[in-house]
Amino acid sequence: MSVLDIIIDYHMAFLNGLLVTVQLCAIIWSVGIIIGTLTAIGSIKYHKIIGIPARIFSFILSGIPILVFLYWLHYPAQSIFDLVIDPFYTAALTLTIVNIFGVYDLVREALENFPKQYLTAAKVTGLSKKQTIFKVQLPLIIRQVLPGLLLLQVIMLHTTLFASLISVEEIFRAAQRINAHIYKPVEIYTALGIFFLIICLPINGFAM
Repeated sequence: MSVLDIIIDYHMAFLNGLLVTVQLCAIIWSVGIIIGTLTAIGSIKYHKIIGIPARIFSFILSGIPILVFLYWLHYPAQSIFDLVIDPFYTAALTLTIVNIFGVYDLVREALENFPKQYLTAAKVTGLSKKQTIFKVQLPLIIRQVLPGLLLLQVIMLHTTLFASLISVEEIFRAAQRINAHIYKPVEIYTALGIFFLIICLPINGFAM
């Protein structure tokens, strides 16, 4: 049974798993980028209120493996608060938090290291504060942040595989179920690898 045969015979299982993976990524990417960027901007403007707590939490989170963080939110945290939450939402929350602070670190660094001479030049040429932001700061910061941001989102796509470990029916779990049925690990995981290559290589190429 070839890779193509498996994809054709079990295409519905793969598609259902892919749909869950896409839904996870839609939440992780959109919320992570928006809130991460806003947090970075707020941390510059309100350093004591937002900046210091955000840096502390980002520092702590960077030392915790994502899988441990996911398990902690899925098992002990829900037990402590006597909650039962769908694993999909637990995975989405966990990975979104990780993405938020990944984006926050990227954008904050770009804002803090923005060359002051550009602001001075904009002021000398008579640009207003609003014009300086949209015509000078924003284009330069986007150009600087975009490659790292795209690579981070690829990493977040890869981490959605961890969701299968708490019973989220994403594409990796779909592959596991198919493998349990026909036991063709080489072909099945090759098909899965091809899927990730198709999605990730164009993004990596654009980022580079």
